[in-house]
Amino acid sequence: MSPSSSSSGSPSSTKSWIVHGIVAGAAISVAIGAAAYLGRFRKFRSRVVGIIPARFASSRFQGKPLVEILGKPMIQRTWERSKLATTLDHVVVATDDEKIAECCRGFGADVVMTSESCRNGTERCNEALQKLEKKYDIVVNIQGDEPLIEPEIIDGVVKALQAAPDAVFSTAVTSLKPEDAFDPNRVKCVVDNRGYAIYFSRGLIPYNKSAQVNPDFPYLLHLGIQSYDSKFLRIYPDLQPTPLQLEEDLEQLKVLENGYRMKVIKVDHEAHGVDIPEDVEKMEALMRERNLT
Repeated sequence: MSPSSSSSGSPSSTKSWIVHGIVAGAAISVAIGAAAYLGRFRKFRSRVVGIIPARFASSRFQGKPLVEILGKPMIQRTWERSKLATTLDHVVVATDDEKIAECCRGFGADVVMTSESCRNGTERCNEALQKLEKKYDIVVNIQGDEPLIEPEIIDGVVKALQAAPDAVFSTAVTSLKPEDAFDPNRVKCVVDNRGYAIYFSRGLIPYNKSAQVNPDFPYLLHLGIQSYDSKFLRIYPDLQPTPLQLEEDLEQLKVLENGYRMKVIKVDHEAHGVDIPEDVEKMEALMRERNLT
């Protein structure tokens, strides 16, 4: 899932939202003693790898990772943005296609070949993790069709998972635009007052008695980036599909239905995904506007 929409957020405002997203870690520090907590925090889930799943076959846009965005393959632009994240020890591309692999090696990326049987990006990340020589504590699933991914958001989901030892998964949300309220391709999320996910849906949640969008309610839009505890990622493919997951067609629900906790951060930024060929021109215009050519 990689929603596509416009953004007015800046890196500084993104960072300010992320601070709110990981404030629970500071509260724990006060509760159990700052020195002891910080000493453990430095070692907890410290090794982090970013994996960019990329497949050639796509019903809506075949060969999408290789499409050129202002003269560079989209997968290269995503890789370059990901490399700017300070929390990642390594960034690799996981693909089942030799054309994509050859392209990525050409611009200097490390590539892990994965099978065509992977049903989603999470399973592809898991297979790639097993093939890496080094061991990692956290795996970040970075959407390959978001060439404007903010490095601060990558760092935010990593830090959120590091600060929440009871969670196995972290992700990001942003404010939902009223015009996207009933779009099933815009996945909505609700969280509890400690920043843990309660539910994800393609429908509008919460849904009020008037059956109308409440302009005063802070609805949340789920963004595609996700990070996992590596031990959890290894068992994820073995978890049986769950009723809510199948009904909504959202893999996050399999995590929640099996009783695992998911930390959510809010960021002042929206994903700029390339879902269909018509999105390429929009992406190029946005990049020119931001002088990111």
